[in-house]
Amino acid sequence: MRKKLQEKAKRIAQNPVAQRTLISMKPQKSVWGFLGVILFFILPEIIAYFYGSDITAYASSQLLLSNAIEMEYYYKMLIMMFEDGISYTNLAVGFALLVWLFF
Repeated sequence: MRKKLQEKAKRIAQNPVAQRTLISMKPQKSVWGFLGVILFFILPEIIAYFYGSDITAYASSQLLLSNAIEMEYYYKMLIMMFEDGISYTNLAVGFALLVWLFF
């Protein structure tokens, strides 16, 4: 089974379509590519690290007071995003994309 997976991974790595897809996913070497990685992957995790419990407490208190269904969904989404704190996976992906951006 392990050999089979390794062979399949080698075939995918040597496939020209897979190589073109990987190249097309690479962020552009520009200010916008850099800022995009920072804003979408790294900054939310920094905010979650420092202010996650405050945001969760605020959203929980506002959830009890909200009467509009849209606001209820908004506060539930905030709670869901920040209740677990920092996501090391998201940080790792962000830093990997930054390294990939510069090489």
